[in-house]
Amino acid sequence: MHIVVMAATLENIVDTDSEDELPPGWEERVTFEGKVYYANHATKSTQWKHPISSKKKMVKGDLPHGWEMKISENGTVYYIDHINEKTTFTDPRLAFAEEIVEAPLDFRQRFDGNSTGMQVLQGLDFTGKYAIVTGANTGIGFETARTLALHGATVILACRNVEKATEASQKILAERSTAKLEVIALDLASLKSVRYFADTYKCRKWPLHILILNAGVIGLPYTETEDDLEMTFQVNHLSHFYLSLLLKDVMIDSQPARIVVVSSESHRFTDLSCENISEEKLSLPRNRYNSMSAYNTSKLCNVLFAIELNQRLLPLGVTVNALHPGNMMSSDLPRNWWVFRLLFAIVRPFTKTMQQGSATTLYCATVPELQGIGGMYFNNCCRCEPSEAAQDGKLATELWKISNKMLSDRSFVL
Repeated sequence: MHIVVMAATLENIVDTDSEDELPPGWEERVTFEGKVYYANHATKSTQWKHPISSKKKMVKGDLPHGWEMKISENGTVYYIDHINEKTTFTDPRLAFAEEIVEAPLDFRQRFDGNSTGMQVLQGLDFTGKYAIVTGANTGIGFETARTLALHGATVILACRNVEKATEASQKILAERSTAKLEVIALDLASLKSVRYFADTYKCRKWPLHILILNAGVIGLPYTETEDDLEMTFQVNHLSHFYLSLLLKDVMIDSQPARIVVVSSESHRFTDLSCENISEEKLSLPRNRYNSMSAYNTSKLCNVLFAIELNQRLLPLGVTVNALHPGNMMSSDLPRNWWVFRLLFAIVRPFTKTMQQGSATTLYCATVPELQGIGGMYFNNCCRCEPSEAAQDGKLATELWKISNKMLSDRSFVL
């Protein structure tokens, strides 16, 4: 088999008006779901609109007879022409791409900090859609899972405590007996458990349209996991990193799909940078451990991971966004230290309810206006700028490399 790399310009495919020809250095590509996008090799950027005509296009229908779509190990999509025994990176259906005529999107803010998850999902039906919510047995995670289930989705409660997760699912079923709920054990303090969860999910042959990385811990005394890592870092970042990569192929096959990473405004209060990032900086040793520093760093990792993962998966039909759910809500998050419990109890009358806390998560996971849009950070159902560190592409790349190394050093190879 030999590979033929083809620059997919409309000029060399069909006769068209000049406005549809691509400028030098541009290439036309297609996502899994058939949406056409344009890659600028000079700036190494992509966009949905044609660089000259500003048209949006889409390919429809099956591949021509004798053609087959494949994905390489690094995620690159290519096409095999079995009749002519050739391979190309260009979708043969591009010759017949159709223009997308769509109404202008209304980006006026529909929801805010007072909105509830139920309000965000009002009028939406997720029958036939599958969603995983980590930490779904309590707090924001429970309200997120409950709201999705009440709107038709099949929701998998991924929790360490299966008994509490089962009780949570029974509460939802008492509210709506037809709700579709599953409980699968997931202990984020164990990479072995993460792998077992992913293998179990794949064995069920279910699709996966929404993955919500909600679970987290704060205020822990210094604790090491069975993987010899500091607990806060592993639970809040590394295990979610591992879970996402283990399930990404299922999501690509189910696309369009979305991954939602629950972070925090606390991501702004850490000194993590390209100059000091290391395994020891991320997974703090006992003699340098501070619970709030560990939490803040893990929350920055959440945003960096979301933006980096979105760059890698967006062309394959999976978008990733991060968010802050709300300030000091009365959830089970501060259960590990009495000082946090007292402080959260004092401010409870002035903070969001759990339903309000689920709103931004559900906004990122479901609303039509975010279809195909990722790599952003949200607060109160509105896009906002994360910290400068969170927007540092080099820092995100370094975090990705170190996270991968931590997994491979422990024989958890992706």
